[in-house]
Amino acid sequence: MAVIDRVLELSEQEVERTLAQTLARFSDRHRDLAETLEHNFGLIAHRLGAEIKVGRARRQLIGAYFTQEYALEAAALFNPSIVAHPDQAGCRSGEVRFVMSLRAVGEGHMSSIEFRSGTIGSDYEIRFDPPGRFLDTGCPRPVLYDRDLFHEKLAEFGHEDENARFLWSILPSRFTSAELDIALAKLSKQHVTRGDSAVLADKARWMAASNYTVEFDERHDLSERVLWPTGPAESHGMEDARFVRFTDGDNQVYYATYTAYDGSLVAPQLLETSDFRTFTVSQLSGPSAKNKGMALFPRRIGGRYTALSRWDRESNAIGYSDDGHRWSEAITIQAPTRPWELIQLGNCGSPIETPVGWLVFTHGVGPMREYAIGVVLLDLDEPERLIAALPEPLLVADESEREGYVPNIVYSCGAMIHGETIVLPYGCSDSSVRTATVDLSLLLERLMPS
Repeated sequence: MAVIDRVLELSEQEVERTLAQTLARFSDRHRDLAETLEHNFGLIAHRLGAEIKVGRARRQLIGAYFTQEYALEAAALFNPSIVAHPDQAGCRSGEVRFVMSLRAVGEGHMSSIEFRSGTIGSDYEIRFDPPGRFLDTGCPRPVLYDRDLFHEKLAEFGHEDENARFLWSILPSRFTSAELDIALAKLSKQHVTRGDSAVLADKARWMAASNYTVEFDERHDLSERVLWPTGPAESHGMEDARFVRFTDGDNQVYYATYTAYDGSLVAPQLLETSDFRTFTVSQLSGPSAKNKGMALFPRRIGGRYTALSRWDRESNAIGYSDDGHRWSEAITIQAPTRPWELIQLGNCGSPIETPVGWLVFTHGVGPMREYAIGVVLLDLDEPERLIAALPEPLLVADESEREGYVPNIVYSCGAMIHGETIVLPYGCSDSSVRTATVDLSLLLERLMPS
């Protein structure tokens, strides 16, 4: 309020002059800076009270004093995943258009999810489209909530008492934020006989805010869309999205599991989109949905959703789910045994289906915290059965890739197959991104020489 009071004391001439200077200096860096300043003024307008009226110029100037630029990639840009673009119109024979997600890190080590697009040619040359000039964090809005998911997730937080049972008894199986508010109000009215209900209410609202939809303007380029931390579960960052094009019968949808970080806890969450314009964010529950590095298979196996899990933070495991949100116990399939992965193992994105098995790129951490990318092959029908593992790393950082924000790292969040070639994008020491191409038949020969 002290800053607002200072702006209110400025003369009209000072307001007009300062605003004009600000717009002249910053407008070419943003799509509609004046609208942004009006919006940001609206976020703090309640501080003025109803009795204080200000004109348009003073509103925008107040908004400017509560606005700052943020460089999304200032600290790091890394950990890509790649999938076929939902729109392949205009591609020539042998070409495929792709979408690449990237983890961007800015001031305060805040992570967000960015996108790039491009084409892979018939000659396997990767061509990136020029990125757009302006960035957009979209428009978040609430979704319908799943009572059973809330039940299980809150039970993980220790809320499985009489208060919780009362709440579930008055909520429908699918409910809105308004219905949640009504149910919590009913719970609050019984505070005399239901102690500590406020703690449950706070956590339920926290969960509701962590499940949402964000929509982007279709006129804005894909590379201008940024998934920015919105819910409290990800208040300190959205990390390492692993996108996969998921096929279920005749339907196709894109899923991504990513790491939500709230400043103290990490947990995998789920993104869902069909067009990379509207994204739905959902929390996950169950033993397999723990820690970092969860990655979905591109189709159901035996009628169930299947995922790679790193629930114990050091091994590769498999988990199953009937609905894609509530996950089973994890089945460990690979533990650290070789010198280049003795600290920990994990996946490098969703498995790729081949005629002889599920191809999984892995990451291992060895001496001096050096990362390497390896490969394993899993059974098509029983993915918890490991068929083969490459005895040595497929990829380690060369001398040109070792220096960066976090040195000596190569890491990927997802590859795609094009013809008989695998395109594997990877982050180099958390500071840049390169792409490798791998001949599938030669790789399978190395995995299974017999």
